[in-house]
This record gives sequence, structure tokens and C-alpha cells, in this order.
Amino acid sequence: MCKLGLKIWSINLSYINDAMRLYEQGFCQYIELFAVPGTYNDVAQKWANLKIPCVIHAPHFKQGLNFAQKKSFDLNKKLAAEALLFADRLNSEFVIFHPGADGDIHQTLEQIKKIFDNRMVIENKPYFSLDGKLVCNGYSPQDIEMLIKEAGVGFCLDFAHAIFAANALKLNKIDFIKQFMKLNPSMFHITDGQWDGVFDEHLNLGHGDFEFDKLKTFFLPDSMITIETKHNFESSLNDFEDDVFFLKNKGILNEPWIK
Repeated sequence: MCKLGLKIWSINLSYINDAMRLYEQGFCQYIELFAVPGTYNDVAQKWANLKIPCVIHAPHFKQGLNFAQKKSFDLNKKLAAEALLFADRLNSEFVIFHPGADGDIHQTLEQIKKIFDNRMVIENKPYFSLDGKLVCNGYSPQDIEMLIKEAGVGFCLDFAHAIFAANALKLNKIDFIKQFMKLNPSMFHITDGQWDGVFDEHLNLGHGDFEFDKLKTFFLPDSMITIETKHNFESSLNDFEDDVFFLKNKGILNEPWIK
């Protein structure tokens, strides 16, 4: 049976009640919590009190954690340590990290080795950053394979990132995803977007033009799948419910807990 993850940030305390409702009603089986830097002392216990299974997502380069930059190592080490503290408190099996941007993948490898934890999972990235000004590390199956083999980390396959990277490189999207699938992902991320685009948008499912009929063959029966779409309301997560029903209507989910 698939497990669905609800992506929220550690500062999103206004979603706590609705997150519990979604968990109790079977819309999600875990929370993927983005560990906003400097929030551990104030919020970690509040999320732990929910007693919902969690996966932690570490900060990325916009919050200062950039494994691609040698000069950022001290800050990277500090931010990674806080993400791992979240994982300790919330009993997280995985802590997801981005490989960084505007740098060398070998620098990413060196830094991961220095701060390695056996819960670390690396996520593939688009070719371009959101503003189009930077090239991301870890956009190719070859880079991710190197990090898996040489650093010993796990792998989170982000389908949208793979699509956008393939488009930027002018490669066949489905063949590109197949290369990533050979790396045995521990879990997956899904959003919607522009099928022929290159920039990540995190659109709610059905609000872009991704060809889910082609993507659904990659969803394995026991997958952990985080829906990484935007939340459009201050305290309600009804848009997440709509995303879940979209996956069910597409035949991607056939779980008995989704009515």
C-alpha cells in the first residue's frame, strides 16, 4: 500500500489541526516537515505532540545550506545538525537534502561525507534554479548515482525536477526518469507543472499539464509519495485533499483508505 506525505514547513503551526484531521481520515500517512532554520527550539515538540510519522526535509540553498559551495561548509554543518535534531525528536527515518547549486558536484560529495548520517537522502534537482540564474547540482542520474555509491546516502526521486532537467537538456523525459528509477529511490516527490517547461512551480495536481498517464507507471505499490504542492489557505489543507483525489481519479492510487 502506498503512503502519502503532506509537505509543510516547521513554522506552519496554523496547519497543525488540519494536518491531524487529514492523518486521522487517512488522506496522509506521514508529514514531510521542512526544517526552517532556527525554529527547532520553538516548534519541534509541538509537531512531536501530534505523534504522526514524519520525514524531515533539510533547508536548501535559499535558506543557506549549499553543499556545492566550499565557503558554506560551516553554515551547512550547523543547518544540517538542526535538521538532524528535528529527525531525532520526530523519529524520522529519512532526512532529505538538496545537493546544492552553482558549484561542483564533487564539493557536494566531500561535504556530505563529512557530515554523513545514515538517515540522509539526496533529492535530484532541476537543471535551473527557480530564478533561472543558477545551475543546480544533482540534476542528472549520473550525479545522483555518484552520491549514492560514494557517500552512502539514499535517494528521493522528484518527478517534476527530473522532467524539468530533461527538458533543459533536451532529452526524452520518460527515458530520463527510467534512469533515475534504476537507482532504487527510497521515496518520491510529486507536483504538477508545465510538461515542456524547465522551471519548478509546485502547482497543485491538475493545475498544470503533466502527463500523469505516462508517469503513473513509476509509482510502485509500496511507495512513499510526498505531495509537494502549494497550500493556498491560511489554516486549511483542503487543497491537499483535492490533490489526493486527483491521484485516485487518475488511477495512480487505489488505496482502500481513500473514499
